[in-house]
Amino acid sequence: MILGQNQYGKAENRIVRITREGSTHHIKDLNVSVALAGDMTDVHLSGSNANVLTTDTTKNTVFAFAKEHGIASAEEFGILLARHFVTSQPTIHSARIRVEEYAWERIETPGPKRHSFVREGRETRTAQIRFDGNAWEIVSGLKDLTVLNSTDSEFTGYVEDRYTTLPETRDRVLATQVHARWRHSTPDADWDRSYRQAREHLLAAFADTYSLSLQQTLYRMGSRVIENCPGVEEIRLSLPNRHHFLVDLEPFGLKNDNEVYYAADRPYGLIEATILRDGAEPRIPVDMTNL
Repeated sequence: MILGQNQYGKAENRIVRITREGSTHHIKDLNVSVALAGDMTDVHLSGSNANVLTTDTTKNTVFAFAKEHGIASAEEFGILLARHFVTSQPTIHSARIRVEEYAWERIETPGPKRHSFVREGRETRTAQIRFDGNAWEIVSGLKDLTVLNSTDSEFTGYVEDRYTTLPETRDRVLATQVHARWRHSTPDADWDRSYRQAREHLLAAFADTYSLSLQQTLYRMGSRVIENCPGVEEIRLSLPNRHHFLVDLEPFGLKNDNEVYYAADRPYGLIEATILRDGAEPRIPVDMTNL
């Protein structure tokens, strides 16, 4: 028997960091998962824990770092943790830090108090940091970014066989929930600014594209990020097609002139692809749940 790839750590450490500047407070809300790999053969084969940094210690480190270093961004916090685990323990050779960040919006009130927030109903920001002591891999991203075009989308000219029932349409609702990951060429960046830029270009491309297919829209979205974000080498997009079907109102003597739709949550088309900068190698997994 041969022991293959293995890792361990503490998953989903939920941490909220409040920074107080007088009566003005700031909030960072993260879900941090740590996975470590290295000289772990003995613990698997003989049960010896001599090389094991406990998962409880990794949890404590996450919370202590939030106090000692603060949380500037999801990426920067992950970089600090990954560097610490690999450089402080000789038996740990690589670290993978996954971060989800949940956005809060300030509730503005009269007077000097600025410490109330409401959780934003928007996408979740993500980051994954890998470090093996020499090389870094920083993958930023987002999930559950819900977008919709109420027109400027059609779907025609596709293959038809005996099982095809879908009618062609020259005007349809196009809706999706964007799940995107983009890989950076360097571990040094203004991470918040980089995230805002990538998000803005994803949304702009979705809105600007007259869509002949969701595949075409996906490619335009990814290409726009690559073209306008010089530090991004690769982006992978997963777009579920959230179908909106016209409701038949004729039984009620009513004409449905592209006004009333049934929003179906399943089954749904799932469109996925990677767009690369010229000369870049694909590194983001096809199955992004394995990031």
